[in-house]
Amino acid sequence: MNKTLIKSIAAGLVLAAATTASLAHEAHNGPKPKGAATLAPEQKAWGIAGKANAVKRTIDIAMADDMTFTPSVIEVREGDTIRLRLKNRGKELHELVLGTTAEIEAHAAMMKKFPEMEHDDPWMVHVPAGKTGDMVWTFNRAGDFDFACLVKDHYELGMAGRIRVLAAAGKS
Repeated sequence: MNKTLIKSIAAGLVLAAATTASLAHEAHNGPKPKGAATLAPEQKAWGIAGKANAVKRTIDIAMADDMTFTPSVIEVREGDTIRLRLKNRGKELHELVLGTTAEIEAHAAMMKKFPEMEHDDPWMVHVPAGKTGDMVWTFNRAGDFDFACLVKDHYELGMAGRIRVLAAAGKS
């Protein structure tokens, strides 16, 4: 194959990938298509996706159009699998994204550059206005972690919170 043809094919693949991944936050809240591949859970600094049958407790978190989470500070124990039940009491889409401060800020910066970027990771839940969404997460690392709504301008307006993961009993 000649170099021009290879470059054309490569450019076409990049364009196709970009077009496929161009759904906005607002558009991505439906079920995964039948037969869609499920990836193994990925260990993150703030934990790993949990299994519903391992949930120890459910924490209700309200999201509102005044750019608040209630509660905005949550305390859990290292090793706990928690269901975060997110209730969007507003008229706008909101989301909860877990991460370190650096991860949240990097994701927020990426969303500013690519506001139509589609993403669906187990550490984030998009909740349409008036709806409820759940995230099941195993907090297997002690420390302080963040959560935020990264819908356009919400984080910048203060829609963020903190999760304190206390060391497991017997650990110091």
